[in-house]
Amino acid sequence: MTANPTRVLVLNSGSSSVKYQLLDMADGARLAVGLVERIGEETSYLAHTPLATGGAKREREERMADHADALKAVAEELAADGLGLDSPELAAIGHRVVHGGQKFTQPTVITEELVAELEKLVPLAPLHNPANITGIRTAMGLRPDLPQVAVFDTAFHSTMPESAARYAIDTATADEHSIRRYGFHGTSHAYVSRETAKLLGKDPSEANVIVLHLGNGASASAVRGGECVDTSMGLTPLEGLVMGTRSGDIDPAVILHLSRNAGMSVDEIDSLLNKKSGLIGLCGDNDMREIRRRIDEGDEQAALAFDVYVHRLKKYIGAYYAVLGKVDAIAFTAGVGENAAPVREAAVAGLEELGLAVDASLNAVRSGEPRLISPDYARVAVAVVPTDEELEIATQSYALVSA
Repeated sequence: MTANPTRVLVLNSGSSSVKYQLLDMADGARLAVGLVERIGEETSYLAHTPLATGGAKREREERMADHADALKAVAEELAADGLGLDSPELAAIGHRVVHGGQKFTQPTVITEELVAELEKLVPLAPLHNPANITGIRTAMGLRPDLPQVAVFDTAFHSTMPESAARYAIDTATADEHSIRRYGFHGTSHAYVSRETAKLLGKDPSEANVIVLHLGNGASASAVRGGECVDTSMGLTPLEGLVMGTRSGDIDPAVILHLSRNAGMSVDEIDSLLNKKSGLIGLCGDNDMREIRRRIDEGDEQAALAFDVYVHRLKKYIGAYYAVLGKVDAIAFTAGVGENAAPVREAAVAGLEELGLAVDASLNAVRSGEPRLISPDYARVAVAVVPTDEELEIATQSYALVSA
């Protein structure tokens, strides 16, 4: 082991996929990035790009029965570039874990005891935490001697006051079943809120920011002085904004109505709200580029879906403006937020009395860099800040193991 290893491998394990990046925290450089998909299917797919050597993307198609096979394949690709898991330069493996409950509010070194606690949290994130745990166990088997760190999607939102985190249901029932607002996309909201403050020339402790993480999943947060005070997702990632396939906010009685009058089972309603709602439920498409193309061709259903999406966005901007009292910036991030200029324009349109405006020419610019898209006269800055969840996970993991 070298005196000061500086590399961190970040793993994001899904139910049938693994996304990974290898970063050097000495300078934040990405050494390799990759993705494994279709784990457990007849033919799996791996794409690996060795950025450190400037090499071309390599692809493999072969059966990978489980996450163990997938991570072994990842290790082989890294080793081919001289970046193997046995490298003395590797300081830690950082794992994205979706749900940390109320117990895990900071990045945490993984032990068998921690994994046992994560197992107890599976009912709160049945689609995500089991896959995260599988990735952790597999990586621990490959490098049992290496520090492994869990970074939780929910952690950044743990600073919410009880007035924001509590649902107005019977307290004893809520406490017994851990029902409260946890929030998600926390690593993105943490990173983007900090980068937005930097863009404004402020310390994060001095900036109030509304972050709009708009991808296929979407969430908003109100960040006061570097700490989250409210967020749109709740017990699960279903609450809040209109998303690609998720409904976001809905009257809870809709669920009862569908059960009683449509004869739908709990699983059918779950599938409806998580997989067949949102933009895809409204117009049959969950790709904002395709929706905008259809709107340009006069498609009224696509136009309605867009309007519903933007209406919900405006509601949350206004609500979080009220929560914060004073807003320094609104930051758009993630796939839609970073790339869909019409969404940004429509979300801010009509909010001039709140000090918000978008400069059309600045908004039209496509760039991978953080940038302001508001005119100089606007009281509240409007920014586009590309998110970097992998760098955030690596940063938090490295800070913990090198402390």
